[in-house]
Amino acid sequence: MPDGNRLRDALSGPVFMFFILLFVYSKWGPAIPLNFTTQSRGEPMTVESVGKVVVTPDIAKVNLGIQESGSTLKLVQESVNKKTQALNKEFEKLGIKEKDIKTTSYNVYPQYDFTNPNSRITGYQVSVNYEVTVREIDNANDVLLVATNAGVNIVGGIAFDLSDDVKTKKTNEAREIAANLAKEKAKGLASAVGITLGKIINVSESQGVDFDRPIAMLEKVDSGPGGIPTPADIEPGQTEIAVTVTLSYEVR
Repeated sequence: MPDGNRLRDALSGPVFMFFILLFVYSKWGPAIPLNFTTQSRGEPMTVESVGKVVVTPDIAKVNLGIQESGSTLKLVQESVNKKTQALNKEFEKLGIKEKDIKTTSYNVYPQYDFTNPNSRITGYQVSVNYEVTVREIDNANDVLLVATNAGVNIVGGIAFDLSDDVKTKKTNEAREIAANLAKEKAKGLASAVGITLGKIINVSESQGVDFDRPIAMLEKVDSGPGGIPTPADIEPGQTEIAVTVTLSYEVR
């Protein structure tokens, strides 16, 4: 037999057994922990930072309404309209413009006599609700007082907000802070791991505003003078505007 054949026969037995044992071990033997980390060349490095700005709300939003009941719908509507006109005149005296008075709902409810087998209509109830934007927060308390004197008997509460100009200005400030923090973070990280940053290839952001909860008021109050308990001093507190900026850099 040639030397090559003898060598092949001598190795075929051990090699065959090796693969048989390897198969058995991989099938039923203990798992071998493997951990691979790969980094494709040219992948961007992404960093994220949050910029925050604290600001005092500069406008208040007051929710209030008028609710009337009567025997006929016409009489009730006339009464509601009369009180609405008086209300608008009082608001005008406080410097509140028509564009800042928004009607949020207008509802008409028939009232029934359920003691009658035929459940006939005995009258009507009309309710109209408004959202009044007060651009001078110090006048918020006065708005509530003159409103009740004018016939308002439903008060939902007071919420604070930012005017568009202030919101835009403060959001830009928070955005700039977040962007600068993200750039500094990217430089520090690149220096720590020994890489060179290229140009910024992607930018994204998300925003959030944290407002205080509205000051809750009574749902319905007496419409006479002093019928609504109002806080002596209304404090808007502070609002936080947060902008998260994410930057992606080329890695050289």
